Amino acid sequence: MESLSGLAWVQADVFCEAPLGGNGLCVFRPDRSLDDDIMLRLTQEMRQFESIFLFPEGDDVRARIFTVEEELDFAGHPLLGAAAVLHDAAPAAGERAAWRIRLNSRSVMLSTRRLRDRFYEAEMDQGVPLWGREAEGAARAAVLEGLGLTEADLMPGLPLGMVSTGLDYLIVPVTPQGLARAAIRVDDFEARLETLGAKFAYLLDTANAEGRTWDNLGAVEDVATGSAAGPAGAYLHRHCGAPQAITLRQGRFAGRPSRLSVTIDGDSGAVTVGGGVALLAEGRFY
Repeated sequence: MESLSGLAWVQADVFCEAPLGGNGLCVFRPDRSLDDDIMLRLTQEMRQFESIFLFPEGDDVRARIFTVEEELDFAGHPLLGAAAVLHDAAPAAGERAAWRIRLNSRSVMLSTRRLRDRFYEAEMDQGVPLWGREAEGAARAAVLEGLGLTEADLMPGLPLGMVSTGLDYLIVPVTPQGLARAAIRVDDFEARLETLGAKFAYLLDTANAEGRTWDNLGAVEDVATGSAAGPAGAYLHRHCGAPQAITLRQGRFAGRPSRLSVTIDGDSGAVTVGGGVALLAEGRFY
């Protein structure tokens, strides 16, 4: 295995109102390239839902994002946490700063504002949502079965629809009771979503703007999902008459209540997602 000597990282909490809340994250800033397998194994070692690796690239920053299972082309809380880490490492940036981070297939613009020592507000422009297929018939029944739900757990009159601002989510509108008892109960849930063009499912209590999601094996519940917040906010705005500024709640069932802010641009329909970021600690490999 290649040497990790000197490799440093920052531990951050994203979508939090204070440290030790929200969604935890490791932000790595290697001074050299790393193999894909090493970045995956480092993410598994840190045992966070995701880790992000930042590499300088001209005036921009190149990012690679990993879960404990795979690399993602886009994710929300790693990008917001990374922007706060970049701001904290550049004190000359002042109270506010803007960042462009390049991913595998797109670049993302972010802004940060220093609220107090090592606590930031970060926002990300996720662009205009893409609307995909709605789940009907056998495909709809297969998703509900996979979640251990029935039609009675759904909010009447609302579609199960695919929405994307970078990752493809099937938004599943549920009652509060359905949200509480849902869980992924099958081994082939990802395949069931693929038939609808979705990567993950996001369960959304539309009455209370509260959501839940898991990895597709159902092994880990995500605390706060920035990549799903944009689609969920756009869904609430289009189908439920929600205002252009929306506060989503997530993480209650995982013991880490989180708050995600979503804003819909009235002209373009573009979605901005943001939240608080606390920088907790830094570490270095021997």
